[in-house]
Amino acid sequence: MPKESHLTVSRTARYFTLGEKSPAVTDVWIACHGYGQLAADFAKEFECIDEPGRLIVVPEGLSRFYLPEGTGFHGPESKIGATWMTREDRDNEIVDYVNYLDSLLTETLGGFDREKVRVTALGFSQGGATVSRWLAMGKSKVNRLILWGSTLANDLDLQEASALFHKIPLTIVYGKRDQFADEKLIAGYEEKLKKYDIPFDFITFDGGHRMDRETLRRLTKA
Repeated sequence: MPKESHLTVSRTARYFTLGEKSPAVTDVWIACHGYGQLAADFAKEFECIDEPGRLIVVPEGLSRFYLPEGTGFHGPESKIGATWMTREDRDNEIVDYVNYLDSLLTETLGGFDREKVRVTALGFSQGGATVSRWLAMGKSKVNRLILWGSTLANDLDLQEASALFHKIPLTIVYGKRDQFADEKLIAGYEEKLKKYDIPFDFITFDGGHRMDRETLRRLTKA
């Protein structure tokens, strides 16, 4: 029987930014993409809120792969996506991305007066579970969490998470035609959050499992 072992190594992580890092910045966003997306594409969703005083940072999952597109070999034009984790060796993958996001936020906030900067963590789809684990398990402190087309990671201890989310306002956003979030599921999750005394806001828009730019603009004013 093969013996499983692990070795911690350094590797290069990629991220994209909108806005300039300057003393004028008072609003920082860390936005994590969904399964099979790339950060460069996801960052385009935030161009509508790119304005002076705001810095938007879009990290990319550490594992990339060729997206399925029929049979045959992958070529130079094959589409590529990224994922934050899979079920294979999942605990170590989670530790890796928690450390990655901790380091990224530390790098991003370097030189800022933290008391004058509001940090919003946003996760879309798989990125929602990612950011919720990051905040529960990592060292980073943010001012707001937005889960878009997602809920808190299902392996979080909600009893423990309750204390955290009394300090970090939680907003859950989903499209009314999201194929992964029907009304029954949302109602059940709402009851679950209430059971564990986790404060939250629900925001909906007329759409499916996707970002919505008008809703995003509204959230910058909240």
